[in-house]
Amino acid sequence: MSAARGPIALLHGATSSSKAWNTVLPTLNRRYDVFVPTLAGHLGGPELTVAPRHIVDGIVDSMCRQLDDAGIHAAHLVGNSLGGWVALELARRGRARSVVALSPAGAWNTRRDLNRLLRLFRLGAAGARHTDKTRTLVKYAATRRMMLRLMAEHGDRLTLDQVDAVFDDMAGCAVLTDLLAGARERGPIMRFDRLECPVRIAWGMRDRMLPFMRYGAPMVSALPGAELVFMPNVGHVPMIDDPHLVSRVIQEFVDAVPAGSG
Repeated sequence: MSAARGPIALLHGATSSSKAWNTVLPTLNRRYDVFVPTLAGHLGGPELTVAPRHIVDGIVDSMCRQLDDAGIHAAHLVGNSLGGWVALELARRGRARSVVALSPAGAWNTRRDLNRLLRLFRLGAAGARHTDKTRTLVKYAATRRMMLRLMAEHGDRLTLDQVDAVFDDMAGCAVLTDLLAGARERGPIMRFDRLECPVRIAWGMRDRMLPFMRYGAPMVSALPGAELVFMPNVGHVPMIDDPHLVSRVIQEFVDAVPAGSG
């Protein structure tokens, strides 16, 4: 185990939970000390009571406390979607040895791009409420793949229990309404003047939720000096499509970070 490099913290996306990382944990646990929290306001995570425009910052504040409670000052942060944005904000606060952000949320070019995202999340939340009908449909692999297309290229690779967990997490995400309501006022991620730790942005080439040119390009522009890689044949939540690829993207970057970085 590469404990000398420091711990790795895995941060999931909006409407998800720590269970999003279950497919990569067997590989990462063999090499690192891994911390897998659930974000505040999400099912199983700490409660969050802040104004809608402060939701992202409130989640970051809460994650700082979760790291403190775990005895972690700075970690190699790995985040997907909203978790990627949270990881970058934690790096801004000096809590990162490095960051691997998998299709991180938080950047957009136009109000139209933002409105599209808000629409997609509201539709997803509405679908999660119709659990009986939805869970009947996802018994069929082809339907499962189609219904989860915004999350993954191969949603049919999830078991029925795993799909149930996805819908339970979505339905139990207490913070989603306020997160969406405050997005316009909060605005996108602020540009970094400089990065204080190594950062890798890894984007799924089949990401239908956050297509790179609309959401990835402005994110890269906000992160001067960040490394950009593309992951083939995976969607927005790449841990579903190819956990071995995701593990490799994380390991090769973390292992290349000089000891004491961050």
